[in-house]
Amino acid sequence: MGTPSLSSGVHVGGLNTGWLWMSSCTLSFPVLPVSFLFLLLVASGTWAAGYETCPTVKPGMLNVHLLPHTHDDVGWLKTVDQYYYGRRKEIQHGSVRDILNSAISSLLEYRTRRFIYVEMAFFSRWWKEQTKATQDSVRDLVRQGRLEFVNGGWVMNDEAATHYGAIVDQMTLGLRFLQDTFGSDGRPRVAWHIDPFGHSREQASLFAQMGFDGFFLGRIDYQDKIFREEKLKMEEVWRASASLKPPTADLFTGVLPNNYNPPKNLCWDMLCADPPLVDDPISPDFNADMLVADFLKLASSQAQCYRTNHIVMTMGSDFHYENANRWFKNMDKLIRLVNKQQAKGSRVNVLYSTPTCYLWELNKANLTWSVKEDDFFPYADGPHMFWTGYFSSRPALKRYERLSYNFLQVCNQLEALAGPAATVEPYGSGDSAPLKEAVAVLQHHDAVTGTSRQNVADDYARQLAAGWRPCQVLVSNALARLSNYKQNFSFCRELNISICPVSQQSGHFQVTVYNPLGRKVSQMVRLPVTEGVFIVKDPEGQTVPSNVVLIPSSYSKMYERELLFSASVPALGFSIYSVTKMSGRKSQTHSLRARPRKPTSQVLSIENEYIRATFDSGTGLLKTIENMEQNLSLPVSQGFFWYNASTGNEESNQASGAYIFRPNQLEPLPVSRWAQIHVVKTALVQEVHQNFSAWCYQVVRLYPGQRHLELEWTVGPIPVQDGWGKEIISRFHTPMKTEGQFYTDSNGREILKRRRDYRPTWRLNQTERAAGNYYPVNTRIYMTDGHMQLTVLTDRSQGGSSFQDGSLELMVHRRLLADDERGVEEVLIEAGGGEKVRGHHLVLLSSVRDAAARHRLLAEKEVLAPQLVLAQGGSTPYYSQAALKPQFSGLLQDLPPQVHLLTLARWAPKMVLLRLEHQFAVGEDSGQNLSSPVTLNLQNLFRAFTITHLQETTLAANQPLSKASRLKWRTETGPVSNPAPSKLDPTSVTLQPMEIRTFLASVQWPAPS
Repeated sequence: MGTPSLSSGVHVGGLNTGWLWMSSCTLSFPVLPVSFLFLLLVASGTWAAGYETCPTVKPGMLNVHLLPHTHDDVGWLKTVDQYYYGRRKEIQHGSVRDILNSAISSLLEYRTRRFIYVEMAFFSRWWKEQTKATQDSVRDLVRQGRLEFVNGGWVMNDEAATHYGAIVDQMTLGLRFLQDTFGSDGRPRVAWHIDPFGHSREQASLFAQMGFDGFFLGRIDYQDKIFREEKLKMEEVWRASASLKPPTADLFTGVLPNNYNPPKNLCWDMLCADPPLVDDPISPDFNADMLVADFLKLASSQAQCYRTNHIVMTMGSDFHYENANRWFKNMDKLIRLVNKQQAKGSRVNVLYSTPTCYLWELNKANLTWSVKEDDFFPYADGPHMFWTGYFSSRPALKRYERLSYNFLQVCNQLEALAGPAATVEPYGSGDSAPLKEAVAVLQHHDAVTGTSRQNVADDYARQLAAGWRPCQVLVSNALARLSNYKQNFSFCRELNISICPVSQQSGHFQVTVYNPLGRKVSQMVRLPVTEGVFIVKDPEGQTVPSNVVLIPSSYSKMYERELLFSASVPALGFSIYSVTKMSGRKSQTHSLRARPRKPTSQVLSIENEYIRATFDSGTGLLKTIENMEQNLSLPVSQGFFWYNASTGNEESNQASGAYIFRPNQLEPLPVSRWAQIHVVKTALVQEVHQNFSAWCYQVVRLYPGQRHLELEWTVGPIPVQDGWGKEIISRFHTPMKTEGQFYTDSNGREILKRRRDYRPTWRLNQTERAAGNYYPVNTRIYMTDGHMQLTVLTDRSQGGSSFQDGSLELMVHRRLLADDERGVEEVLIEAGGGEKVRGHHLVLLSSVRDAAARHRLLAEKEVLAPQLVLAQGGSTPYYSQAALKPQFSGLLQDLPPQVHLLTLARWAPKMVLLRLEHQFAVGEDSGQNLSSPVTLNLQNLFRAFTITHLQETTLAANQPLSKASRLKWRTETGPVSNPAPSKLDPTSVTLQPMEIRTFLASVQWPAPS
């Protein structure tokens, strides 16, 4: 997104300056508004080799590293294509193709110039358009270190609303392009997140495990930045895991001085208003002496906040360098004139540099650095300006992204399990690449965040839909190959609103249930059907229990029928169930039973063998949850509330918007104090349907054998005719004594403790009690009193908090009437498909002792849920005389519960990418000992193929682990060991708590039979 430099007049969007502050260390007013194969791997060098191309610095002087860069959003105010081609310049000026053409041309003009680039979604497209001669010239620039790639992911991903698996995938996609194209010369050494709106601890951990040496940030909280400048903590070592042994997840992290914008008066892009540097003394516009003098003062001032004799200045901003010559001509003059002052006694040396070369100088300083162990959430750029609204903005897009990640893993796995047949037959050419790229684009910090304009959000959804189609072909090919039968496969992508033509129109159909987890699962299948009696048979031909329930439609005034049956699915495999509608049989539909809302003495509850949920028969609201297995009972009141979104007031003109959450008052208003309720009770499900209003509906559900309560909510369209923007929450209130503390996940992995009105490393002056205590919730939030724990799991990223002891809340939807003036210049009204949203929360009540075992495994299943594929009509053998395989598992044995199969994907014609992770933290589970190391035999793990050779790599699979080395840093916590990787034994691979191990495996698939 845009962050125009106010002092330099960057014209990239009309932003309200809001609240300005100055510091002696900043360069200007801070901007408040905002395949490859084994041969390539083995030939790779170590990280340190890339530092040999760095420019010479001058010891004893203040060395100012100028970093020419452009920040190119992969969609924001314009779509990805519009930014690349430079269309719709009336919305925002920016043409990435022209930027790259111009920057490369300027680099070739003078050998001292340097430039960095980040987003491979754009660069890979540009690369394919170039002639061989241009490509050769660019390879030379990369080899010389003059064109440097930093970060290197497909996009610069968000850090709040992104799941760690999707982060790893998008980084792998971009880094693989660089490795394939430039070899080790193109491998980034530095992570570069200059625009994401807050920074997660897990992101730093992932970057460290990918082999990065350092990490540079643009945005941190304004109060945190002041503290760091005063205490000389703008650069330190981030210890990003409480489980991984240092320095595995340690990452040197630096905060840039001016977000990512140029210093005051030194913005020389065509989008800037600053005048050029005029060094002709005869000219009436001569300003060289003034600019040089100002530069020397700025450099001296900035150096007061950093610990070495090296500082950086970012020379660029959003979509800069479309006319790169203008930038470089002025910087050439600046460097020459500033360095000329050394003859007069100046101790400032300025040079073209890169983040990597700056980091190298910091490392050579051999200082002892402080250590950070928390994260950088929430982010505020001024009083009353907390960027916590985007945790929940555009919930429909957030859910579509999560579903697409789920389906991508299914597509990847089946391509690896079925081998070459998955991409070529019998349904056509299947391809996982379009969905990989689309899901990667959605990780961009203005995509999954919901902070783009509406038409851009629509385009993100279009890209996902386009990516699903070739993956559906691939999945169909793979299922036919693995089951030995060709069927007329159909993907019902609107089951969330009870639409599936195959199940609603067919008298006989098959349901293939694919399980992407490494362990057996049971899944309750729900399919919309018409009136009638249905017989369901399992893969062995045995009839399984089924029910048809009649439920009210939340999308129409009609009632809907849904067929329910429980499916058992093996690890990394599928089960095929057949469904037949019996003709001439009268339907025994289980309909809803209405309950009066007036108080009665009747106890209203739903229960199974493990859980009982009791409701207040007068209000219809949840009253108590009981864990009968552990003899735990907790009064829990749950309901929906709404914050009245601020449009500005006397205290601040800041409004709630796509980025900013700012309610008018701390206490929200109830959507309704009671709910009209209906009850469904069958042998397969018990449900309480709660109707809170015409636009707010919920089903509280229990299935047999389920140890959690499911709350399926439907919200929208949120009414705003009264002139009030509304931010809708689901709140759980209990009498638990939680001492102001609650817990949230970090990108779906490790857990961080949160404390109201508190920051672990700096003293907070709280200006917004609500927004300032909101945190990103990627998969779960929980609270505990030391005896029992209440955990709520989400189906997408949301914002969450606890404003009083025993209370948890999650924001499910937002509809606003004012822009928050961070550059979008459009209100978050959510027109079209996003105005009405359905989702679910999974509620766990358990003892603290076994809480982790429950929420870890449940979150794993929630993120990688079983995939349903239907087929109507008959089937034909894949090969003549082939016997149908109605059930299949790609594993010879289930994985232990500690182990999650993070990635299984085809990497090359005879190679797969494999990631296995230990999904428990140190000391997290004391009930089943799940926090202990676990050892696997990979040679005896897969049924679908045989591993013939195994190579362990770094997390992003772009260098062998045995060849990888990172810069070493001294910390104030004392020395850490850096043991060399042990020799890989495929029969004995051990995973420590929270460890991810990545492998490239050469494989052989069995011959067709």
